[in-house]
Amino acid sequence: MAWFKRTDTELEVSPDTKRVRTEGLWVKCDGCRQVIWKKDLEENANVCPKCDRHFRIDARTRLELLLDPGFKIEDTGIVSTDPLKFVDVKAYKDRLRKAQAETELADAILNAEGTIKGKPVVVSAMEYAFIGGSMGAVVGEGITRAIERATFQRHPLVIVSASGGARMMEGVVSLMQMAKISAALARLDEVGVPYVSVLTDPTTGGVTASYAMLGDLNIAEPGALIGFAGPRVIEQTIRQKLPDGFQRSEFLLEKGFLDAIVHRRDLKDYVARALDFMAA
Repeated sequence: MAWFKRTDTELEVSPDTKRVRTEGLWVKCDGCRQVIWKKDLEENANVCPKCDRHFRIDARTRLELLLDPGFKIEDTGIVSTDPLKFVDVKAYKDRLRKAQAETELADAILNAEGTIKGKPVVVSAMEYAFIGGSMGAVVGEGITRAIERATFQRHPLVIVSASGGARMMEGVVSLMQMAKISAALARLDEVGVPYVSVLTDPTTGGVTASYAMLGDLNIAEPGALIGFAGPRVIEQTIRQKLPDGFQRSEFLLEKGFLDAIVHRRDLKDYVARALDFMAA
């Protein structure tokens, strides 16, 4: 049974009322609760200029911030075939069509080849807006292709994770992707190609339990939620109150799960220096 398939691949003024529409021009920060002019937020790499809270960004914006201009998008022609014909409150195929229309992506992954400060790299960026960035057969295949491309070309690999975990609508097929991607990363390690894992808000479930934590260098953005099970599930299991900041990137850095926390504006330079170090 096939699990995926290829496919072919501001301001608005009403002329009648002369009134300026302001809907969507302001954003409220969940950190400091201040209202921010959206243009100011975008010019600051979608980081709150008042409290430094890192807003979630889409996969295309991530690639534009991380890569030099002129990068090439890859592997856009694969889509899920809904292997289980899954239906809950709505059919999975309908969820897929809705997510594809809203994000203009085939699934929750976007692969690219390009350079970071002139250094050739292969990058996979996850799209959280596509069914919570969940990992199904297409995400697994897309990331595996990126890893294999990096292995063949001997170019460093960067994976930017933003995910709620495995995609329940694909059942065991989604869980298989953890092993599939991890095996590909093992082959990448055997040939000595560096892998930098960037964890963003949120990185949870099977993504955290596999490739997100397998980098030669594991770095995260400030304040990112990172974990396997949710805090409520853990509290109910261990019957204890969790400490403040549990599962945030600062807590994980303190406990040794991360190598560094890097501000979004510094990420490109940091990755470039890390690749210089690892290449040497």
